Amino acid sequence: MIEVTNLQKIYNGVTVLNIPVLTIQEGESFGLVGNNGAGKTTFFRLILDLIEASAGEVVIDDEIVARNEDWKTKVGSFLDEGFLIDFLKPEEYFSFVGKLYGKSEGDINQFLNSIREFFNSEILDTKKLIRDFSKGNQKKIGIAAALLGDPKILILDEPFTALDPSSQIRLKRFLNEMQKTKNITMLISSHDLNHVTEVCKRIVILEKGNVVKDLQTTEDTLKELEAYFAV
Repeated sequence: MIEVTNLQKIYNGVTVLNIPVLTIQEGESFGLVGNNGAGKTTFFRLILDLIEASAGEVVIDDEIVARNEDWKTKVGSFLDEGFLIDFLKPEEYFSFVGKLYGKSEGDINQFLNSIREFFNSEILDTKKLIRDFSKGNQKKIGIAAALLGDPKILILDEPFTALDPSSQIRLKRFLNEMQKTKNITMLISSHDLNHVTEVCKRIVILEKGNVVKDLQTTEDTLKELEAYFAV
């Protein structure tokens, strides 16, 4: 479970995130939507202890994340290309990440075989460095690496952006299957309202750093979201 209490981030006197209370339950698929500058990426970076909060705290399974390493093996994440080591080949990168999580080469190969459909024959055995792949394929590599450690919590920032339509469909199917079979807690931000409603059972709208709506996904949620952002 993720618990947020009085969480604030202030830059140059401007409050860019202000969440008094928010709880994400174990096994929940949580979608985060909002316009540019709403605070989505800031929120994820605070959860991952990549930036320091101005006030408040984030707690994962009763452990405060700030300046603490114990929770990190439970979480897999990919926010942007900065998470990659782009001078490595994909196989080298997966080996590096896998060893951080204590995975054997056999474990890593088994995982990569399970995700080959998502890669669509464009990633493995190409002999290319990560920096030479397209943005979409770099995103696939990052998402795969986030899943490699069998995380209890998966955090993805705009995972559908830059993916081609076939890869978007494969990713949605993969995330939904994983939600059902592994009861993983997923936090996903997206500008694509259709994708996020298909993957997430709960959707929060951020506006100027504040939670303005907290919805349980129903057949009417997409229309409600479209109506909100059409104003």
